[in-house]
Amino acid sequence: MSYQATAALQVALYDLLTGDATLAGLLPGGIFDAPPPGTPQGTYGVIGEEEAIDRSDGTGAGAEHRLLVQVVSDASGFATAKAAAARIAAILPGTQPALATGRVVAIWFHQAQARRAEGNAFRRIDLRFRVRIEI
Repeated sequence: MSYQATAALQVALYDLLTGDATLAGLLPGGIFDAPPPGTPQGTYGVIGEEEAIDRSDGTGAGAEHRLLVQVVSDASGFATAKAAAARIAAILPGTQPALATGRVVAIWFHQAQARRAEGNAFRRIDLRFRVRIEI
């Protein structure tokens, strides 16, 4: 198994998402790799948790990274968060961003879950993706 490309993947996904002008308009609060401190306002994204599973074979090392991207919004309904989540779900699958270490073979959308958070004060959408990397 190889976990050595995980930092490069984080950077590549951040660059890919922050480089999209449409998404920037939908996430005026920005994109982070940790939730902002305090009680943030507006709508923002978080590149979050990750799990790596060995996918090495006879040709070399590799891993499947299962990662979470969250959209959080203080808007009164789900429409704002869902628009941003839909844009993320359109950007990531099918792309092969360049990595400093390794190579992205493919990115697949896996699952989404929308929910109310913190006593109905926020809307949160958890998007899960699978990323196959070869080293």
